[in-house]
Amino acid sequence: MRPEHRHELKTNELAEWLGNLPQWTKENLIIIIVVLVIIAAVAIFYIQRSSSKNAVAYEQLEFTNLLNQLSGSKTQILRAQTQGSDLSYILLQPASNLRTFAQTINNDRMAALALIKQAEALRTELHYRPGTVSEQDLTAQINQAKAAYADAIERASFYTPLTAKAKFGLGLCEEELGNFAEAEQIYRDIVADPNFEGTIAAVQAKFRLDTMSDYKQKVVFKPSPPKPTPAEFPQGAIQIKPADANLPVDTNRPADVNPDAQVKNNTSEVPDINAPGK
Repeated sequence: MRPEHRHELKTNELAEWLGNLPQWTKENLIIIIVVLVIIAAVAIFYIQRSSSKNAVAYEQLEFTNLLNQLSGSKTQILRAQTQGSDLSYILLQPASNLRTFAQTINNDRMAALALIKQAEALRTELHYRPGTVSEQDLTAQINQAKAAYADAIERASFYTPLTAKAKFGLGLCEEELGNFAEAEQIYRDIVADPNFEGTIAAVQAKFRLDTMSDYKQKVVFKPSPPKPTPAEFPQGAIQIKPADANLPVDTNRPADVNPDAQVKNNTSEVPDINAPGK
């Protein structure tokens, strides 16, 4: 077959297919729509999946940075305390950032952990303060911590370890407010809940119940004895004079001879060449 004839046949087939396209589309319109919808759904799924992975990775990175900020603030506070400065207030900023982070993410597990860390930062700030914390500040800040723990329980209702950890935090808050009966009840509920068996919070709650009586008592430190003044010496102590300390030892001199007298005697025996009659 000649190339010209072959090209003519292909042109005729294309023209015939284009001519029948409207009729074919009309007859298969439903199938075409279904296929297009499936293709679009698959494309959207993969785009969202890729975007979701990127979002989760970004949230994890942001959460890690917040935890590093919290840890760094604690180190900075302790270093300042050794120099007599109080920087405990800087823990309030990472606590606020953690709450904002928990409110803006969709990952309930990460949000619950962020709320728990926020509550711990609020409680730690009170412990790092030098001196006595006023009752008003203590109550206000511990109530904020309790609200954070309660929100964490709501967000982590599906994840048992975080729920137990948040409830244990509520018990610690009640202890810090002096509500020991409420704290004991919270610890008993944690220990008795079979869902919390094997969690760290359950072990901690049992330990707090066993040692609760120790935390109720006020610790009074015995004053240290006064240091002796430099003028006080023990009886029978030997006092060394500067002349004795610097004088070389004379092995030929009896031990009971006065060194000052010996020096004087030796000096008087030296003849004076300028004396008359000598």
